[in-house]
Amino acid sequence: MFEHRREALLPSTQFYRRVLFYGAISGGIIFVSLAIGVLGYHYFEDLPWIDSLLNASMILGGMGPVNPLRTDAGKLFASFYALFSGMVLLVAVGVLIAPVFHRILHRFHLDIKDDDS
Repeated sequence: MFEHRREALLPSTQFYRRVLFYGAISGGIIFVSLAIGVLGYHYFEDLPWIDSLLNASMILGGMGPVNPLRTDAGKLFASFYALFSGMVLLVAVGVLIAPVFHRILHRFHLDIKDDDS
């Protein structure tokens, strides 16, 4: 997917397109995770859609739930969703910065001469 270290550095326009693509993937990951949280809070806690969105957003953002949890199923869901959200945040940030990190490493490798040549 990324260019090999022996290949030339990607032109700026293609690099920005790659960053936008990975940003869209990262946004998609967050959107799907948010949808899981909204559905879970709506189903397990019988919260209105807007409150479900608020709770899922707060958990996904690392802040914590807003509404008190009343059912055991809701508490279990919130526990697993909180753990899931922590991992999703790490994955989404990793996907988002991967092209930039790769470009930095690629630029450093271009400056180093290979022993093979």
